[in-house]
Amino acid sequence: MKERQKLDRRDTYTPTDAPQVRGNCDHALNREETLSVHGLKTPSNNPDVDILQPAGGHKVDMLVFILNDDGKPLMPCKPAKARHLLKEKKARVVSSNPFTLQLLWHCEEYTDPTILGIDAGYKHIGFSAVTEKKELISGEAVIRTNIPKLNQEKSMYRRNRRNRLWYRQPRFINRGNNSKGWFAPSIAHKLQTHIRLIEKLKKILPVSKVIIEVASFDQQKMKNPEISGIEYQQGELQGYDIREYLLEKFHRKCVYCRKTNVPMEIEHLTPRSRNGPDTVDNLAISCHECNQRKNDLTAEEFGYPEVRKRALKSLKDATFMNIVRWKLTQLTEAIHTFGYITKKNRISPGLDKSHANDAFVIAGGTTQARPTVFDVTQRRRNNRSLQINRKGFRPSIRRRRYPLQPGDVVEFGESRYGVVGVHSYGNYVIIMNGEKKMDVNIKKVKLVKYGKGLRFTTQFLPTLSHMDLFGGS
Repeated sequence: MKERQKLDRRDTYTPTDAPQVRGNCDHALNREETLSVHGLKTPSNNPDVDILQPAGGHKVDMLVFILNDDGKPLMPCKPAKARHLLKEKKARVVSSNPFTLQLLWHCEEYTDPTILGIDAGYKHIGFSAVTEKKELISGEAVIRTNIPKLNQEKSMYRRNRRNRLWYRQPRFINRGNNSKGWFAPSIAHKLQTHIRLIEKLKKILPVSKVIIEVASFDQQKMKNPEISGIEYQQGELQGYDIREYLLEKFHRKCVYCRKTNVPMEIEHLTPRSRNGPDTVDNLAISCHECNQRKNDLTAEEFGYPEVRKRALKSLKDATFMNIVRWKLTQLTEAIHTFGYITKKNRISPGLDKSHANDAFVIAGGTTQARPTVFDVTQRRRNNRSLQINRKGFRPSIRRRRYPLQPGDVVEFGESRYGVVGVHSYGNYVIIMNGEKKMDVNIKKVKLVKYGKGLRFTTQFLPTLSHMDLFGGS
């Protein structure tokens, strides 16, 4: 009987690589009256679950960025230390995007050498700042791609306005000079986005060196791997006008209904409105009826996948990198590296393919502890559309800039919301928190921060009330 009552020996061994989870050690559990304590939450103790573990390294706490009293960046600290600095009134909040404190006293400027790695791209930018022991920040920024469409709309409105000023003499003083080094507006915007991101990171981190991955692409070889010699000088359109080339290529038949002996129109297999290129690989001929019925659909969506296969992959990414690669390194005073080196260094430690991981190895990362990855989005700073032609109503003309804009973060009651719309001449705002949407007077909300420019967010970033750190904009 005694042997039956003997308890088995507990195995208290914990693997060294098990994720560290919080335990519930509230002082109320030490009371003798009861063990029933309401309002306590115990996290999962499952050792197989580690929701904060990023790929390719050990997890570290989300760091708080620190500036000295003169604005120079220092090494970031943990949230616990930041709480003490705020509680003792030794620091103040200067930004919550990302969360940054500025000391109210001068601290010795001791910093570790920090390398910033940038994985440049046409639509995404990977970034990572690495020291010898750990990674300080990493993430992926998404670049806006609607600049060409906005420029087309601006051109249309400007042309309509000038048509009403037929009596005015032509003016050439505002014509731009496409001198050497000039970039198209869409390319210039992407280049400036890279520079702004690098400058923002250098303001909050003591970056000692910047490394950017550059690449040179042979676009003709990407289309035709067997091209060589004089063939580089003999393109598809050699000896042809574009229209005549397309008529010969498709045997003077509509690519959809196969009609002949009807007027043919040049048409985009992937429409311009869907970011389809103007390259000859994306052009075809069709009759007027098919072109109108297709509208803004792709050839595949229109029901002709065999025609869609003729449109090759867009080479915009390769074109962008060929144009700006050296200009970017020159303007940022960065060191360049190449893609094949990044690929080799990423495969060695077994990292997955991602922009953040590429930036990590570009910065020299190997086995350093890594924090949660940031997602950076970009929002327009101003909506310059002053007149909106409403269907069935008179045009609505906005004569002043409203205090709040979509994307701003406001406080209403005890919660924080994002602004999704403004109306009634800026006196009312539509705010949203998850699925909850409300329409309130602007006097009842308090601005927390503007949502323009580059916005840093992450799935596991602690909320404002959890850290008790946020008290500024």
